[in-house]
Amino acid sequence: MDMKKRIHLELRNRTPSDVRELVLDNCRSNEGKIEGLTAEFVNLEFLSLINVGLISVSNLPKLSKLKKLELSDNRISGALDVLAEKLPNLTHLNLSGNKLKDISTLEPLKKLDNLKSLDLFNCEVTNLNDYRESVFKLLPQLTYLDGYDLEDKEASDSDGEVDGVDEDDDEEGEEDEDEDGEDFDEEDDDDDEDEEEVEGEEDDEEVSGEEEEEDGQDGEVDDEDDEEEADEGEEGGKGEKRKREAEDEDDDEDDEEDD
Repeated sequence: MDMKKRIHLELRNRTPSDVRELVLDNCRSNEGKIEGLTAEFVNLEFLSLINVGLISVSNLPKLSKLKKLELSDNRISGALDVLAEKLPNLTHLNLSGNKLKDISTLEPLKKLDNLKSLDLFNCEVTNLNDYRESVFKLLPQLTYLDGYDLEDKEASDSDGEVDGVDEDDDEEGEEDEDEDGEDFDEEDDDDDEDEEEVEGEEDDEEVSGEEEEEDGQDGEVDDEDDEEEADEGEEGGKGEKRKREAEDEDDDEDDEEDD
């Protein structure tokens, strides 16, 4: 698919001014030049033209808000002056896999005052002696070259994104953390309440168990009392019986004497 058709497809019934990101990777350029991209894309911040057969960026329109440009895996060998002219606010530039051989071909990038990240992987220029030191000296505004700063510290993920995006993500992340923290606090409170309820139930069970034991002891005491009373009743009954028998014997003796 050629670049013009690809741009029309990517618009998806939007106007060019509505587009902030435009990815045209792997489409075909016309004679190695950009075509179909106009200055109407006034709000474009990210443009990707990876592996589209570019030889030159001379047809690049004025894109004042563009911050990140991907031009890797093309055949660009120089003539980078247009980048400084047309993209004054560019911060990230990827020229990996192009035909750049000399440090001098990068000199036009000095005019990109906001440029802080430059990638030149798989370009012949990276094979030069003191390549990194020379590029950082040529472009003092640069923070990262091929993903690392002058002290060989790797760039963070946020440094690889278009400005403004990460701040919103960080704020959302903080809000999520706060919400998660509140959820954990609520769960802890619920757990404490559940533990208190369980402890209360255990106390009630212990109290009821003690009451049952006391009732059982009382029942045993009552049974013992009943047994004692029964024994006394039997002994009393036996005493009365002996008394009556003695009286009957006396009566019989009296009757015999009378006879």
